[in-house]
Amino acid sequence: MKIAILGFAREGKSLLKFLKKSKRFRGAKISILDQRQHTNSATSPPVGGSGYTNAPTRIFGKNYLDHLEHFDLIFRSPGIPYNLSQIQKAIKNGVKFSSATQLFFELCPARVIGITGTKGKGTTSTLLYKILKNCGFPVYLAGNIGKPALDLLPRLNKKSWVILELSSFQLQDLKNTPAHPKIAAILDIFPDHLDAHKNLKEYFTAKANLALHQKKNDAIFYFNDNPDSKKIARKSAGKKIGITGSPFGLRKNFVMAATIAAYLGCPQEKIIKTIKKFKGLEHRMELVRTVMVRQAHHKNKSKIYFYNDSAATNPLTTVAAIDHFHNQSLILIAGGRNKGLDYKILATAIRNAKKIKMVMLFGENKHEIKKYLVGIKNKELRIREEKNFETAVKVVYNFAKKSLIPNSSFIILFSPASASFDMFKDYADRGNQFKKIVKNLKI
Repeated sequence: MKIAILGFAREGKSLLKFLKKSKRFRGAKISILDQRQHTNSATSPPVGGSGYTNAPTRIFGKNYLDHLEHFDLIFRSPGIPYNLSQIQKAIKNGVKFSSATQLFFELCPARVIGITGTKGKGTTSTLLYKILKNCGFPVYLAGNIGKPALDLLPRLNKKSWVILELSSFQLQDLKNTPAHPKIAAILDIFPDHLDAHKNLKEYFTAKANLALHQKKNDAIFYFNDNPDSKKIARKSAGKKIGITGSPFGLRKNFVMAATIAAYLGCPQEKIIKTIKKFKGLEHRMELVRTVMVRQAHHKNKSKIYFYNDSAATNPLTTVAAIDHFHNQSLILIAGGRNKGLDYKILATAIRNAKKIKMVMLFGENKHEIKKYLVGIKNKELRIREEKNFETAVKVVYNFAKKSLIPNSSFIILFSPASASFDMFKDYADRGNQFKKIVKNLKI
């Protein structure tokens, strides 16, 4: 059998390690395909394992997708979309596609809690993991956060629980397998990743795969106030539990995690105690720094708060962040790469938020976003563009200092509403660079 691992990042490396040890794939000829150029040392983990005498074949560089039809089975990494012409050609030629996620579901002996949504997956998954852990559950966290799921298999048994944070790209492969989560959680769903999905329908269909094969003795949790979350839940044969939380914001996802934990028998006092200690995740409404500003002839100091919300790669997520600070003077830093999304809803939120004093735009789509903002009739609103990210942060900081009145405060919110790949490695790299700039600002 000829097997290809398509994409060789975190999940691809975990998959290679698993395939080498698996009796099921004994004797298979494995190739690693990746657009990036790797050094030999980075792509040659110890061989070992059943049936392997040679290192995998490596196909790197811009032509890595050529000749996919030569393989019998291709494991696709989540970052490589199905809508690529080379992949569609291979499918038409009868090549079977799978993924590390599908393989994990097929082999996992444990009970799986699958969590998906457009945003909030990481926060909900991590908080639920902490609650269950504090309640004594044999629980593991995997997927986009935690360990790669396949790495957990040797530790799992029928009494274990695994919380999987799942993206639309990971869920695309679950359509053709009967494997399913014991518990599914569908968070807020709204348009996203339209640069990588054929259309909006394909995106929603991928999310719905989490519910598709559930049985009567399973359960699915969803948000009552989100039509698409509710619609996906109807596709499940399991028990349906609707949740009403606060509109937008982290607390809504806290409610989801707490409700699932209570359903599984966690005592209320332990749930509350864990939530009180939970500080949230990095790059998600993360308070980076508070600057105290003393003004002449006044004893009281004013404050400038810097928030890092780099994980906001979607306009609606940034709208939620703006809504969170609706009563406070605010400066928004936004921009990056568009994922095929509409920024009208962001412009509406900025128009309605009377306390936004400045919008600083940077990145590939700064002109595009500005077009939506120029018609806003608000004499106090400043709209500015900068090419350099560090300059953008320094400009808004100086603007905030000059705009402060005694005993007041300003929020500087970095919530890009866009993908990061125009200027950064990923959203985490973008957030880390923002934090570094902020921490180095001279008061």
